[in-house]
Amino acid sequence: MTRRQQRLILVVTTLIALALATWLILSAFRKNLVFFYTPTQVLAGEAPHNRSFRLGGMVEANSLTRAEDGITVSFIVTDMARGVPVHYRGILPDLFKEGKGVVAQGRLDADHRFVAEEVLAKHDENYMPPDAAYALKKGLAAKVDK
Repeated sequence: MTRRQQRLILVVTTLIALALATWLILSAFRKNLVFFYTPTQVLAGEAPHNRSFRLGGMVEANSLTRAEDGITVSFIVTDMARGVPVHYRGILPDLFKEGKGVVAQGRLDADHRFVAEEVLAKHDENYMPPDAAYALKKGLAAKVDK
């Protein structure tokens, strides 16, 4: 085998290994990617039905109910235009309150209810994800126009 053939085999092997590594990284990234949706987008059918996603907005006032077991809760997440019922089994964060911002990660069940696996409460009044802030402003503007 000539030196030129050895280099060609080395280059081809390196390219195949690089392509395989890229494919593995991208497939792992795609599986772990979690998108953010507002209640309006979820009810419009834009959210995935077969994978986990994040639902963000405000906890609607007087919507929080607790089951007798003490750890199962239901509440409504709203973007001030529409609301999605959320069911969660676990301990809620200390900052979780009605009328405050929340991001819940989970899936839609067969009845189109959101079943949360994790609930995150907004920790700073000055910060909100840009998509959530836009959706809330849009929802408030629509409510005022009515």
